[in-house]
Amino acid sequence: MTRKKQKPTVLDIFSGCGGLSFGFKQARYRILCGVDNWNDSLLTFKHNHKGANTVLADLSEENINQVIKKCGIKVGDVDVIVGGPPCQGFSISGKRNPDDPRNRLYISFVSFLRKVKPRAFVMENVPNLISMANGKIRDTILKELRESGYEVAYRILKASDYGVPQNRRRVFFVGIKTGEKFQFPEPRYGVDNHRYITVSEAISDLPEEALPDGDPYPNSPKSDYQKEMRGKSKTVYNHEIINHNEKTAEIIAMVPDGGNYKNLPKHLWSTRKVNIAWTRLNSGKPSFTIDTGHNHIFHYKYNRVPTARESARIQSFPDTFVFLGKNKASHLKQVGNAVPPKLASVIAEKLLKYL
Repeated sequence: MTRKKQKPTVLDIFSGCGGLSFGFKQARYRILCGVDNWNDSLLTFKHNHKGANTVLADLSEENINQVIKKCGIKVGDVDVIVGGPPCQGFSISGKRNPDDPRNRLYISFVSFLRKVKPRAFVMENVPNLISMANGKIRDTILKELRESGYEVAYRILKASDYGVPQNRRRVFFVGIKTGEKFQFPEPRYGVDNHRYITVSEAISDLPEEALPDGDPYPNSPKSDYQKEMRGKSKTVYNHEIINHNEKTAEIIAMVPDGGNYKNLPKHLWSTRKVNIAWTRLNSGKPSFTIDTGHNHIFHYKYNRVPTARESARIQSFPDTFVFLGKNKASHLKQVGNAVPPKLASVIAEKLLKYL
């Protein structure tokens, strides 16, 4: 079989559970390996990317040549490197310190490009990266990526514009080795009467109570999106409930669909000192960004936080994608850290034209 007839290959570094990789897999790429420093996420990655290797490594410390060797790859094996270097140093929820050492983990990404020499790359991060330090961090990243031999384009994309029921915004850098400049896909939802997918369309078929892993669906799908997420799956995984104490449940019950702490009596406003405290999802809109904490955001109808499966639906993970690891808190963290697969898939499909 000639190379042209083979599926393009992908190496995923800073992979997490594999949201980026899974989107590329859906777009007919072959995933070679996932590299991350958290074993739980790699268990999930391995389970959902059959045939791919995984390497547990801290890329701020580990020798990159050794990581490449453990991946079982060499120059010429990889068509695309994808990844999202840890972004806590860039995030608006952090200190936004341009000297934060985590901001320089992208250097590991650049080192992989120079050693593995893929035909293209996709790097994802928080939108705030573009404006931090008056654009100096962005300019430094672009300079090093271009010096590695790639024509680089970047754009902030909103996941809900591409069929994800979530207004998650992330910046993507895409580089092409041939010197062509990547043209980002245009929004497909929220335009031309093609409305956004809502939270209720994503999760209204999932019950209030927990379901043991492997149990059948208790009811039929209620939207096209739910049918899509179920696919050929006949059973449910990762729908574990977090039980709140009685006082917490009583306060949640006071908040209406789409409401927040401002809907509570004023004496309860300061019970949680975060600006998203006591916020319910809005059933009639896409979700706000699913994060890794899940302590302050509640189901639009039920008096509890969303389950990992509900959060995964909002992130566009199909129900066949099963999260492994120590416990439900681990599952929720894996979901929150991930790139929505449907968004990754749209980028991957467009990238095929350049490969």
